[in-house]
Amino acid sequence: MLVKTVAILSPGDMGHAVGKVLGKSGLDVITCLAGRSQRTFDLAEAGNFRIVGSMEKLVKEADLILSILVPDKAKSLAEEVADTLRLTGENTYFADCNAVSPDSAKEIATIINESGGRYIDGGIIGSAPTKGDTTRFYVSGPDAHVVAELNGRGIIVKAIGDKVGQASGIKMCYAALTKGTNTLQVALLTAAQKMGLIEALREEFSYSQQSHLSSMERGIPRLPANSHRWIGEMEEISATFEALGVTPYFHMGAAEMYKLLNSTPFAKETPETIDSDRTVWETIRVASELIKEPKKEGI
Repeated sequence: MLVKTVAILSPGDMGHAVGKVLGKSGLDVITCLAGRSQRTFDLAEAGNFRIVGSMEKLVKEADLILSILVPDKAKSLAEEVADTLRLTGENTYFADCNAVSPDSAKEIATIINESGGRYIDGGIIGSAPTKGDTTRFYVSGPDAHVVAELNGRGIIVKAIGDKVGQASGIKMCYAALTKGTNTLQVALLTAAQKMGLIEALREEFSYSQQSHLSSMERGIPRLPANSHRWIGEMEEISATFEALGVTPYFHMGAAEMYKLLNSTPFAKETPETIDSDRTVWETIRVASELIKEPKKEGI
């Protein structure tokens, strides 16, 4: 077995939960928290991480680095790790597990591989393992077997090919459905709210679309707290589709809906502090009030 020490950058909502289950399986799980927020420190503690004092120490000690953070930070983290790999002369395995397009994955692969590291393409599907789910890590590339060693250690790892971009691609298609559907729901409810039809639509949904209504009632109040993370994800999906000749506009719109949710006061919440009493209807009412209707020609 190649992997005994796993570094996770960074121990956020997903990262700390993954680290926790990997640690319970007997692996040494480490991170570096230089410049990180108090919430990240608290999550690292909750995940029982071993904290190392510098990126140099992390790169030297880790057999495998898992990059788990928002997609718009994926490249900058890879560049920081690459600089450290050059400085230390290490050839550590680096798995980018973020929601990025296949083209972004290939760009990050070049950054890591040219610095002496060994890049693995990854994509995470499912909720955090501490929330009752068994998180699935899809991996691809010549060294995907390294991450596959973590399979059964509180997570499921599926190696799906030897090409960089395959794991990122399946993540893009999956999130296009899940997080994309969430934004469609927000958009149609917001439109109904602005037309004064929300109660009539709610009544019809309760009659003919009860499963969708229940999903919206459960899920939408939780979206603002995570919306800042998912704007970039929708943009990466849009870029993925456009590169394939598939319309990018669905998920350009999805990004706009997450920007709207991120502008609400509820976006200041964290996953730990979401108001469980707030309804979908209050969430939509506040979001709809932030939208300015376009001026009509001649007015």
